[in-house]
Amino acid sequence: MSVLQMQRISICALKKDRKAILEELQELGVLEIETSKVTADGLDRPDTAEEKQRSEKQALMLDQALDVLQEYAPEKTSIFASLEGKKLVARDSFLAAVKEREAILESAGKILSLKKKEAENKAEIVKLQTQKEALTPWLALDIPMNCEGTKKTRIFIGSIGSVMTQEEILTRIAQTAPDLSTVDVEIISADKDQTCLTAVCLRTEADRLEEALRASGFSRPAQSWEKIPAQELEEIEKKMEKVRSNIAGIQEEIRSMADLRENLKMLSDYCRTRAQRYEALAKIPQTQKTFLVSGYVAAKNAKKLAQRLERQFTLSVEIEELAEDEEAPVQLENGKAAASVEGVLEAFGLPGKGEVDPTRIMFVFYVFLFGMMLSDAAYGLIVFVACAVLLKKFPRMSESMAKSLRMFMYCGISTIVWGVLFGGYFGNIVDIVSEKFFGVTVTVPAVWFMPLNDPMKLLVFSMLFGLIHLFTGLGIKGYMCLRDKRYMDFFCDVVLWYCLLVGLILMLLPSSIFASIAQAHIVLPEPVNLLAKVLAIAGAAGIVLMSGRGRKNPALRLALGAYDLYNITGWLSDVLSYSRLLALGLATGVIASVVNQMAGMLGNGIIGIIGFILIFIVGHTLNLGINLLGAYVHTNRLQFVEFFGKFYDGGGRAFAPFHSDTKYMDIMKEEEL
Repeated sequence: MSVLQMQRISICALKKDRKAILEELQELGVLEIETSKVTADGLDRPDTAEEKQRSEKQALMLDQALDVLQEYAPEKTSIFASLEGKKLVARDSFLAAVKEREAILESAGKILSLKKKEAENKAEIVKLQTQKEALTPWLALDIPMNCEGTKKTRIFIGSIGSVMTQEEILTRIAQTAPDLSTVDVEIISADKDQTCLTAVCLRTEADRLEEALRASGFSRPAQSWEKIPAQELEEIEKKMEKVRSNIAGIQEEIRSMADLRENLKMLSDYCRTRAQRYEALAKIPQTQKTFLVSGYVAAKNAKKLAQRLERQFTLSVEIEELAEDEEAPVQLENGKAAASVEGVLEAFGLPGKGEVDPTRIMFVFYVFLFGMMLSDAAYGLIVFVACAVLLKKFPRMSESMAKSLRMFMYCGISTIVWGVLFGGYFGNIVDIVSEKFFGVTVTVPAVWFMPLNDPMKLLVFSMLFGLIHLFTGLGIKGYMCLRDKRYMDFFCDVVLWYCLLVGLILMLLPSSIFASIAQAHIVLPEPVNLLAKVLAIAGAAGIVLMSGRGRKNPALRLALGAYDLYNITGWLSDVLSYSRLLALGLATGVIASVVNQMAGMLGNGIIGIIGFILIFIVGHTLNLGINLLGAYVHTNRLQFVEFFGKFYDGGGRAFAPFHSDTKYMDIMKEEEL
C-alpha cells in the first residue's frame, strides 16, 4: 500500500537557461509544475499563446500530411498494431529531423498542396461529368445547341418535363396557337423525366410558337454549346482524360514522398512537445534575468532531480515538505503484479488525503474472486497464455494496456487453480469426448468438489470469502484510525462492529437456518455460545451508545446510535452480494456443459466430428467471452461497493508531471533520473 510522499521543489535559475532547463524537466517527466501560489513583486508570467498556437498549427499540418501519405501510400501494420506502442527512435535521429525542420515543413506543405490540387481536379471531373450527363440526351442533334435558326426561320431547342410524342406536341401547339402557318417538331430523345425536342417556325411567328411551347412546359437547356453535341462530348471526354492523368500524376508524386513519413512523425512530435513547453512556460513567473519553477515531485526523486540540475546549470533549488492543508497529487508505487490493478482503482478514484493505497490487498482479492467466478481451468489457461504471449511479443505497448493484460494474466492463473479445484475443463468435455468417441466415460475428478453437484456448499464458501473480504476492509479502517491516533474511533467504529458481527456469526452457526443451507449441523461448546451472546449484546449496546458520541444531546446520540445499528442490514446485504460468486461460477459450468451436450448429439462420422468441432469452438468462445466480461464487471463491483464501502472514499487527484506527450514516437533517453 504505497502512495508516494510528495514534496514541493522550487528552482530559481537564470533566464538564459530557461529553454534548456524546461527541456530537461520535460524529458525527465518527474515534476508537476504548480506555481499558482507563487506571488511576489516584480514577477510576471510570459504570454506564450501565440508561440504555442504556432507550434500546434505546425503539428496539425504535419499530422494532416501524414494522413495524406497514409491514404495514398499506406503504412503496413499488423492486426495487433494497437498493442505495438510507439516506435523508439534514437535521440540523434530525432535531433537530425529537428535540424531539417524548415525543409520537412516545406515538404508537408507540398503534400497538402498536392492534395488540394487533386481535390480541385476531382471537382473538375465532377463538373465535366455533369456536363456530359446534361449533353447525353442531345447527342442525336446535328446542329450546335446555341443555334437560333436562319434569316427567315427560328429554331427552339429545349425540353418538356414529361413524356410526349411528336403528335401530342403538335396538337397542343395547334390548340394554343391555331394561327401558326407552319411548325416542324422533331423529338431528339425522351425518357421518363423529359422529352428533348427542336421546333422550327418562321421567324415572324417565333413569339407565338415560343408562347405555345411554354404553355406545354417547354424550357431551354441550362447550358448551351457552340459545337454539335457529339463534338462537344468528344471534347469533354478528352478533358476528363487529361484531368484523370493529372490526378494520377499527383497521386504518384504524393506516393513518391512516402519516405518522408518518419521525419514528418518526428517533427510532429517535436512541435507537439514544443507547444507543451510553451504551455508550461506560461505558468512560470520570471523577472528580467531570472525565472522560478515550482511544483510537486515525489520525495524519492527530489534530491536526485536537484543534484542533476545543479550539475548542469547555475541555479538554486529548495525542497520543502507540504503544508498540512495542501492537497498533494497522488502517485502510486506498487510492484509489477499489484500495479496491474491500479487501473481498476483509478476507475473508482485515487486515494484521498489521509487514505491508504489499497492496491496490493485489492490485487489479492481481485484475482482470487475473478478466478472463482470464471472457474474453468481450460478457460484460465487460454486467458493466461494469450495475455502472456501478447506481453512478451509487444514489450512497447502502452502502460495502461500492459497493466490490463497483466491483470488478466494473473486472473487466468487464478482461474486455472479454481478450475482444477472444481474439476472444470471446458465444462465436462472429457466426459463427453470419452463417452462419444471411445465408449467409456472418463471423468476428471475435482480436487475439492464440483459446484454443479453441490451448489449449496459453494454458496456457503462464497459467503465465507465475502466475510473475509469485508472484515479486511473494516480492518484497514481500523489501521487508519490507529495510524492517525484516533483510538476512540478505532474502538467505536471498528472493535464494536467486530464484536457485534463475530457474535452474530457464532450465534448463527448452530442454528437450523445455517444447517439447512450448509447441509451440516454445527454444535458449539456452551462457553462459546455464551461468548457469542456477550459479544453481540456488547457490540450492539456500544454502537447505540457511542455512534453519536459527537453530539451533546443524549436523545440525539441514542437516535444516531440506533440508526447506525440499523446498518447491520447493510452488512447482510453485502454478504449476500457474494452469492454472485456462486451464480457466475455455476453459469460458466452450466453453459459449457450445454455446449458440450449439443456437440455430443451429432453422429460419430466425419460430418459429426466436423460439427462437433465447430459447435465446440463457437460455443466455448462465446461462453468464455460472456463470462470473462461478467467476471470482470462483478469483481469490480465487489471491490467498489462492498470492499471500498468499508474504508475508502477516493477523490485524490492524479499526479500530472510535465513530460513529453508524443503521438508517434518515444525518444530514447540518455539516462534515467
